[in-house]
Amino acid sequence: MAHNPERLSRLRDAMRKQGIDVLYIRGLSNIAWATGFERVFDDEPAHALVIDAEHCVLHTDSRYFDALAAAAQGTQIEVDGSRQAHSALLRVAIDAAKAQAERVQVGIEDSLSLAEFRALERSFADEPLEFTELSGFVEALRQVKDESEIAAMKKAQSITDAAFAKIVEYMEPGMTEREVQLQLDSYMFEEGAEGLAFGTIVATGAHAASPHAIPGETKLAPGDAVVMDFGARYAGYCSDMTRTVFVGQPSEEVCRAYAAIRRANEECEAMLRTGLTGAEVHEHAEAVLEEEGFGGAMGHSLGHSVGIDIHEAPNLSPRNPSKLEAGNVVTVEPGIYLPGKFGMRLEDFGVVRAGSYEAFTQSTHEMIIIS
Repeated sequence: MAHNPERLSRLRDAMRKQGIDVLYIRGLSNIAWATGFERVFDDEPAHALVIDAEHCVLHTDSRYFDALAAAAQGTQIEVDGSRQAHSALLRVAIDAAKAQAERVQVGIEDSLSLAEFRALERSFADEPLEFTELSGFVEALRQVKDESEIAAMKKAQSITDAAFAKIVEYMEPGMTEREVQLQLDSYMFEEGAEGLAFGTIVATGAHAASPHAIPGETKLAPGDAVVMDFGARYAGYCSDMTRTVFVGQPSEEVCRAYAAIRRANEECEAMLRTGLTGAEVHEHAEAVLEEEGFGGAMGHSLGHSVGIDIHEAPNLSPRNPSKLEAGNVVTVEPGIYLPGKFGMRLEDFGVVRAGSYEAFTQSTHEMIIIS
């Protein structure tokens, strides 16, 4: 990821449409997206981005100042490392806006903590301004990925695919879920991951009927379906992939279930394009599973977007009536979960184009049997 001035232009356009004079961003993922700065942020919420019609100031502290100042060279972003509260930088922008507006509208994210919001209210109690709570303001702009974001996610997925090819050669009956998870994580780092997109899931047998199972000491045994849900982080962006492999020859019911999720996955990917709603794609997956005898066995949405965060909008969900746009990046991950018996999921992710879906995931959909 690299700085893209078009993102600040889009933010200012959105501000004008909502009558926002000053935008105050504290969400770390939103700051990373707006600046495009790479390999400078960690998990510490130490930064604030203040944007008005003329200026964009990133306030930070001494731990990050040098790296951020270097990243900002040649951009319109000013990095301020002064030892004062973020609100001091916000005040500068508000004072400038007062010359243009009788009552300044300050946009704040609804993710701001109540404690910080109350502190802002106290700091500006006597100022002619109004705080406007914004829900998903920056996140809405992040839904359409640019080509640099897509390139980063393709690279992250190539790392993930390579790690999968290695882990299926490594796995043996008798290994624990935890052993497989640790080795899979190691392979992703060996292949060039800068971090993990999320905590890797490895679940076998009946444990795999829990979609977000935590890897433990359960051992891989003949007849088991083993779900592996994992992803790498590269250049600030995530990948997300799930594959289910089988220990020894699977039962007839397990084979039917796998054929059902493979059909659902491939048909949904084939239909994906701009203009469809997230609900329509999800409902097609549910219809396929119903036809195959596994109606009601999925229980979760068909997919979600991926980007800087592992879960972003838009979703392929029965609750999403919005139409997909070119540049939306979404997962397609039908699953079947039968408590006490087994679980399985088949997940790719990729980008919605005008008339198609470009999957980033390259790993096979064929059944893989570990012997």
